[in-house]
Amino acid sequence: MTAIVVLGSTNMDLVAYVDRAPRRGETVTGRAFRTVPGGKGANQAVAAARAGGTVAMIGAVGTDPFGPRLRHTLEASGVDTDLLHTADGPSGTAHVVVDDEGGNAIVVVPGANGSVTALGPGDEALIATADTLLLQLELPLSAVVEAAGTARRHGVRTVLTPAPARPLPPPLLATVDLLVPNEHEATLLTGLTDPGAAADALLGRVPRVVITLGARGCLYADRDGTRLTVPAPRVTAVDTTAAGDAFTGALAVALGEGRPVESALRWATCAAALCVGREGASVSMPYRPEIDTAYATTAPADSSLATLSAGTPAASAGTPSVPVSESDPEIGSAS
Repeated sequence: MTAIVVLGSTNMDLVAYVDRAPRRGETVTGRAFRTVPGGKGANQAVAAARAGGTVAMIGAVGTDPFGPRLRHTLEASGVDTDLLHTADGPSGTAHVVVDDEGGNAIVVVPGANGSVTALGPGDEALIATADTLLLQLELPLSAVVEAAGTARRHGVRTVLTPAPARPLPPPLLATVDLLVPNEHEATLLTGLTDPGAAADALLGRVPRVVITLGARGCLYADRDGTRLTVPAPRVTAVDTTAAGDAFTGALAVALGEGRPVESALRWATCAAALCVGREGASVSMPYRPEIDTAYATTAPADSSLATLSAGTPAASAGTPSVPVSESDPEIGSAS
């Protein structure tokens, strides 16, 4: 099994389900409200653990009632929380509106996550034991930069999801092995709306990049000249909130197990497709047998992988539908 350490956020997601999101100054009536554990770090940790990785989480929860529930959710999926600290005050929260098309709008309040400004006792030793370190940007940037530098010193692969999108300092980019933005984040980082052109621009900063394209799958590019697009399985989206985290967690497992990049991307895309068919964030992450079944169903051959020339936008291609399992009984959530 591949060893993965996640340095990231844990949030309690406060989710309202609506026909459509309100416009500025408008009030709409929701049809349901749920509180569900989330946070980009916790989502990726759960995704990787359910996909078959050995996962440990570095971060913080608060002393409020949300804290124990956030910790329990990680542990229930097999995530090691020995270095998930408890900070005085509230846990992080994400305030989420999910509409009937599965789209979402999110406001994150950091809470205890804001206390993680640097690595603590035992964090470097844990990172040094990993095959892969997963990072996002919902913690203070100082801790993210320090963790990435620590991973580089110990020869640990570093995968960064640049969300929420912000300018990335050169010391961080110099230690990132794989950058995984979505289309919006790639545009904010490069100023380019074409995914192929954005990928080329990002390769001037990092050696490998995967741009997730929502219903169109993902685009991979590296400095060796490889350009691949993997189409997404066709599913009915229920909640797209944590699709990117499902993809990244599964991709980290696949790469850590030594799968070829094409196979790893396709497997991770199947995980994301399963995730969007369910409500919620961490609770919507699929288990390995489900991903394996979807992978086998959608991939009779690697013909779904198309090589792209530099600067060419990813193509949208259809594949058979992925079987989507029933939602977890505890649903709702984000990040």
